[in-house]
Amino acid sequence: MSLTDAQQIDRANAATDRVPVVFVHGLWMLPSSWDSWTAHFEAAGYAPVALSWPDDPETVAEARERPDVLAGKTVGRIADHLAGLIDGLDRKPAVVGHSVGGLLTQILAGRGLCAASVAIDPVPFRGILALPVSTLRTLRPVISNPANRTRALSLTFEQWRYAYANAVSERESRELYERYAVPAPCAPLFQAAAANLNPRTEMKADCRNPSRGPLLIISGEKDHAIPWALANGAYKKQKRNSGVTEIKEMAGRDHALTIDGRWQEVADTALTFVRRFA
Repeated sequence: MSLTDAQQIDRANAATDRVPVVFVHGLWMLPSSWDSWTAHFEAAGYAPVALSWPDDPETVAEARERPDVLAGKTVGRIADHLAGLIDGLDRKPAVVGHSVGGLLTQILAGRGLCAASVAIDPVPFRGILALPVSTLRTLRPVISNPANRTRALSLTFEQWRYAYANAVSERESRELYERYAVPAPCAPLFQAAAANLNPRTEMKADCRNPSRGPLLIISGEKDHAIPWALANGAYKKQKRNSGVTEIKEMAGRDHALTIDGRWQEVADTALTFVRRFA
């Protein structure tokens, strides 16, 4: 059985000689999607904490059986939930997030909660104007029906293949789908689609806060959901900060770069950056 958020936080606080590293998952994932990463960072001397979103089921099977518990979660609610959990840590953590988790990582960093942060294929925040065709195709199955805003939906395998795992073999893509994919709240995608039209949107990151800390953005070269134009848009906004801001493109990688057979290449890129500052 995986540890609860509270148990992980207690364990990290007990490891007084180790810096905590918080991992934040994205849509269609659960905290367990970070299992390989948490083991890798623990072996490197850190205290890993893979935090949940509100009401996350414990297992993939449970999430598939009870999708309604995932519905209706907005970016603001998730960010506040994570900030409350991070507040329970005795030391300021490094934070690593993927996809919507990469957006949340930047929101948390903008609140001054991160010793260092790594945003992997991050969903864009307000002010990033690029709108690639592949991103629109990824969003269409969700946002084409306004009623989906309050729902949690699963991706079909074909949708997963295009949006998540297009740069691996079809066999590996299907294996990843069966192992990791769960229903996800649709609200964050509606928020992302309307972010630049809504001045009161929750899709905001404070890029200028001097307490933001060092930030690395990682982009998958072949990512359909969050291609280079969006990751680089975040970098251009974030580099206005007085702190260190860097961007790295992973050649030949797609949106599943944190969970596919070459996850360790990405994990080591993040680990190298975290080691410099935390």
